[in-house]
Amino acid sequence: MSSMIPSDENNNKKVKPEHFKDFFRSMNDLIHEKPVKGFLQSMDEFFNNPFPSGGFPVQVRDLEDETIISAELPGIKKEQIRLNILPNQLTITIENHEVEAKEDLNNHFFHKKVSQQRLSRTISLPMVINERLVKASYRDGLLTIRIPLIKGKTINIED
Repeated sequence: MSSMIPSDENNNKKVKPEHFKDFFRSMNDLIHEKPVKGFLQSMDEFFNNPFPSGGFPVQVRDLEDETIISAELPGIKKEQIRLNILPNQLTITIENHEVEAKEDLNNHFFHKKVSQQRLSRTISLPMVINERLVKASYRDGLLTIRIPLIKGKTINIED
C-alpha cells in the first residue's frame, strides 16, 4: 500500500472562470426571453398592486371643518353599497350577488350559476365619528362621504 495522496490532476478538476461566464450568460439569456420575462414582470406587478381585482380607489381629504372621503365605484348601483361606522372607522362595502339560470325543457337540462362578490375598504380616522352628522351621496360612480369634525371644549390653563 502506498501512502501517497492521489494527485490533483486526476481527481480534483478545477473549474475555470470561463465556465461561470458561460453559465451566467445562459441564465441571463433565459431570464430575458419573452415567457420568463413576462412571468417576472407579472410577479412585479402583483407585488406592486397586491389587490389587482379586489380594490377600489379611495381618497381621504382633511379640511378645516370636515373630512371628505371619496370612492370611485364605476358600474356599481347604489343598492350594492353599504356603509358601516364604528367610533373612529368607516367601512365601505360593495356586494354583488348574481344568479344566472338556464333551462332547456326539451333536453331536461337546468343550469343555475350563483356568484357573489364582496369588496370592502376600512378607513381609520383620528377622531370619533358622530354617525348622525355624516352625509353620503352617490352620483355618476363617485361615492362622497362628508364627516364633520367634532370640536371639543377648549380648556384654559391657569397660572
